[in-house]
Amino acid sequence: MRGADQKQVSMYSYVTLEQRIAADHPGRQIRAMVDRALARMEAELDQLYSTTGRPSIAPERLLRALLLMVLYSIRSERQLMEQLNYNLLFRWFVGLEMDDPVWDVTVFTKNRERLIAGEVSQRLLSSVLSEARQHQLLSEEHFTVDGTLIQAWAAARSFKDKSDPPAPGTGSGWGGEVLLRDRVASTTDPEARLCKKSNTDKAIASYQGHALMENRNGLVVAAKASQSATVTERETAVELLDSVLEARHQRGERKITLGADTQYQEERFVQALRDRGVAPHVSEYAPGNRGKNALTDSERSDERRSISQRRRKLIERVFGWSKLDRPMRQVKLRGLKRVDWFYRLTITAYNLVRMRRLIPIQAMAS
Repeated sequence: MRGADQKQVSMYSYVTLEQRIAADHPGRQIRAMVDRALARMEAELDQLYSTTGRPSIAPERLLRALLLMVLYSIRSERQLMEQLNYNLLFRWFVGLEMDDPVWDVTVFTKNRERLIAGEVSQRLLSSVLSEARQHQLLSEEHFTVDGTLIQAWAAARSFKDKSDPPAPGTGSGWGGEVLLRDRVASTTDPEARLCKKSNTDKAIASYQGHALMENRNGLVVAAKASQSATVTERETAVELLDSVLEARHQRGERKITLGADTQYQEERFVQALRDRGVAPHVSEYAPGNRGKNALTDSERSDERRSISQRRRKLIERVFGWSKLDRPMRQVKLRGLKRVDWFYRLTITAYNLVRMRRLIPIQAMAS
């Protein structure tokens, strides 16, 4: 018997948003971890707001909504507001009831700027890692570092010659070579640089994302975005390593290892690791380029080095996940501070997705 095409006549729904979301939906586990991380940040979030005036959008809802942009590859905040208007799953994740009005996109953007100024994404990353540490998911000894180019929201035609380029011998290249990025700047995003990862690639307007990963489960323990440059990749790697070592008071207590590709095979970087008591498990150049290798025979023969090189490939999953069909493929924010903030938020989202598979459901609910 053919069913009738009945028109909508009921005005009320007696099914709550909580009941509409499947019990085994991945968002439930991620939402539980996000809520616990935000609860640990309560005091820090209070410091960002005044005690007087009109109430703003709750920062917890702002962060959940921004995480949705990463998790579901929403290309803009305007589209996010449109989705929140009719997508019940999104409303439940953010914390909106079915009848709650959706924010105006300009109000949402203005409130987001407050979170950027307060470096909230870095604090959220640290708070999420606290839960990973409680479940003993993090290695305290073995790490991997790498970087990737993040295409900036600027066209190649926006790059014009600088009025005051550096003098010969004072550029950002090897030995002070004046490179193309030293001679031109974008009128759309002045902090973006023309850069390429290999000689055969085309130089694109970009920033550089850096990640420090622990080798046990492939979780990122430190992340940062910077202007694109080869030397910056190594300098930022040391900076991220220092932040992890100082936070955990591990310097001098355990033998720490750091895996990296040949881009980090440079004498000053390797020596910086030695000075910190870190074993440099850096990939070496082919036999024809042995002059570029900076490792000693004892470092080269370290039996743990081959393990570090195998685990090093896990970090490529981080960059692949964040750039395959998500906002990091070409970031739609301009300026280094905004790009850095959103990059750390994306890394936090990756850790949440990864931890959902590592932490048992029973422990997640407790």
